[in-house]
Amino acid sequence: MSLVSPSPAAWPMPPLVRASLAWHGTAAVLALAVPGAAPWALGGVVLNHAALTAAGLWPRSRLLGPNVTRLPEAAAARGEIALTIDDGPDPAVTPAVLDLLERHGQRATFFCIAERVQAHAALAREIVARGHEVQNHSYAHRHNFALLGPRGMAAEIERAQQVLFDVTGRRPSCFRAPAGLRNPFLDPVLYRLGLHLVSWTRRGFDTRERDPARVLERLTRGLAGGDILLLHDGHAARSVSGAPVVLAVLPALLEQCRTRRLASVTLDAALPARHAGRVA
Repeated sequence: MSLVSPSPAAWPMPPLVRASLAWHGTAAVLALAVPGAAPWALGGVVLNHAALTAAGLWPRSRLLGPNVTRLPEAAAARGEIALTIDDGPDPAVTPAVLDLLERHGQRATFFCIAERVQAHAALAREIVARGHEVQNHSYAHRHNFALLGPRGMAAEIERAQQVLFDVTGRRPSCFRAPAGLRNPFLDPVLYRLGLHLVSWTRRGFDTRERDPARVLERLTRGLAGGDILLLHDGHAARSVSGAPVVLAVLPALLEQCRTRRLASVTLDAALPARHAGRVA
């Protein structure tokens, strides 16, 4: 029996990315070998880049690599959902969110900005101590994240991984891109680090919607086992009364989960591990 560990598998390049690389090579050959073909080849490359950009601007797209938009079928059959809460921790909002979750006996996954975790380390540790989990939402939530190259993305994600591990003692297994936007360089980084890309099934747009009733309706219309819901404790919009919208929505949302016999679980509890590999 061999005692040598198998080499980590190479990154499985998505078909769109593979086709894009092939087209770039073909366009270069055409431009050099066929008289008058250069403008057409360049136009094809531009259209290809437009397609890649569109795929990156579609948060739920799987064209650039795996993307978890729902829990596995086994979790859905058990009536499990995942309540995910982004952009914190926020000392003005997160403690009240934790109290509401505890009152209703539900678990949540907090996609935290690592820079905020550094600033509010005790609050991040409290999230974990109260039975929830902290996952990677980048180090600084840069607005230009989707424009970064492979080194820039790796630096943002790896720095966040280290900060979140140092503070909570747990290494994240999931990543959510800022605003859900990305480019073809992201999945190779996530694959090397063994991170799932997680988006959502439905979102409330609670960073800009000030009406809690409309946020709740977006989250609960057709709500069923397997859904991944998105709310925010950081950057939360305020209702007319000045209260964070998430705090107005959560009690009714959690009550609907109870009446529909849905249990909110953490992503680690529902997802299989994504084993780290190597980028070819």
